[in-house]
Amino acid sequence: MAFITFSCEKKYSSLEDKNYTSADTLTYNSTWTYSSHGKAEQDYSVVFPQDSVNKIEISMTSTQWNSIRVNMKLLFGNDFGVSSGGGGVGGGGGGGGDPTFPEETDYIDILLKFNDKTWENVGFRLKGNSSLQRAWSSGIYKLPFRLNFDKFEDTYPQIKNQHFYGFKELSFSPAFGDQSLMREKITPDIFRLAGIEAAQTAFYRVYIDFGSGSKYCGVYTAVELPDDNMIKDQFGEESGNIYKPESKLSSFLESEFEKKNNETEADFTDVKAFISSLNSNLRTSNAPQWRENLAATFDIDHFIKYLAINNAIVNWDSYGNMAHNYYLYNHSAKKLTWIPWDHNEALSGSPGITGTTNGPNSGSGGQGSSVHNPLSLSMNEVTSTWPLIKYIASDEVYMATYKAYLKWFNENIFTETAIYQLLDKYYSMISQYAIGTGGEKSNYTYITSSSSFVNALPLLKTHVSNRKTLISSYVP
Repeated sequence: MAFITFSCEKKYSSLEDKNYTSADTLTYNSTWTYSSHGKAEQDYSVVFPQDSVNKIEISMTSTQWNSIRVNMKLLFGNDFGVSSGGGGVGGGGGGGGDPTFPEETDYIDILLKFNDKTWENVGFRLKGNSSLQRAWSSGIYKLPFRLNFDKFEDTYPQIKNQHFYGFKELSFSPAFGDQSLMREKITPDIFRLAGIEAAQTAFYRVYIDFGSGSKYCGVYTAVELPDDNMIKDQFGEESGNIYKPESKLSSFLESEFEKKNNETEADFTDVKAFISSLNSNLRTSNAPQWRENLAATFDIDHFIKYLAINNAIVNWDSYGNMAHNYYLYNHSAKKLTWIPWDHNEALSGSPGITGTTNGPNSGSGGQGSSVHNPLSLSMNEVTSTWPLIKYIASDEVYMATYKAYLKWFNENIFTETAIYQLLDKYYSMISQYAIGTGGEKSNYTYITSSSSFVNALPLLKTHVSNRKTLISSYVP
């Protein structure tokens, strides 16, 4: 690693301060620049390119890898590659429910290389629930992880406010259970095309040295964190409360509403007002007043549009089946606004126009359920376990809006021409890194065979075509 030492009268005292005036001697990594390593303007073209596949290299020591194994064994109860009895990996993932961690996994500090530049002491931790458990138990090194570039700034003051082209954190999804490797990438693209704010994503080739040499861990999808820059970029502001809930929204429990900003302020009045309005008895006694009160606390029109899209494309791992995978942002004008999250399970499954009442969306549901039934288009099977969906499905005004959004989405956004073009583009971008001599290898992939990856593209197109036909029969 190259370093340079120099005396200066106007150089950076840290990666944040551009007005250093001392004549002290400073030591810098020679690859550092303010735009690449400092708290600079976010460069989406570099971090989230839409026409190419980035490459990052991560290095940890064998001691650090062992510390991850110790931490995971403490949380999960089993070491890497040792079955916990929770189902398998591969095309669709196994059963066994969806366990959650009692706490986040520990961070270690790693070295990261990208485009001939080096980032030191970057925070790295594993992330996820059922997907992480299954990959871990099966000994698959293509593990989901998160990076925090200034996590260790207190330990290493020289990296104070270290960023990655303006981004403090990034999440990396390994496409668990997705033979196409594309669902996490294309789903938020579809949401944004339809006017629903969703995180930017990009494909990355990831190499990791676990302490015994660099290994190609395959094609990942990098995802921006809503509380890092996405909300500011897409909403034009970020001062309102940002929540990452684990709630079905039937009642308020502070423990179910993790704050991602304004943490020192114990102010949950916005989300309390929303839940109170949603579950008010006015819904049955004075529906117009109920709708007015709800709209004063929550961007209900935005959510109905999201719901129509989510049901159209099919995404079971979301509210209605799971009490997670969404953010809420309290916009200054629009009030609490829904932000979708985590899409590796999207664009799969084939629920019909009507559903049955024996799935988790009609019962207790939530994280402990081992059966995952995507919502039908009519959502007739949903009960008050999921009030935000149930009360929309039971309200003729809201359902009229929902059907209008379904029809609009089907005819204007979810077209075979547009979606097929995106799928073809992404397949072309990643295929050489997914299969073949330069592709993913055993123990570092979830792809079951080269043919399963190749066949995943026409299967996705068939899914789109079938959903369009079904939607057209529901809202002609």
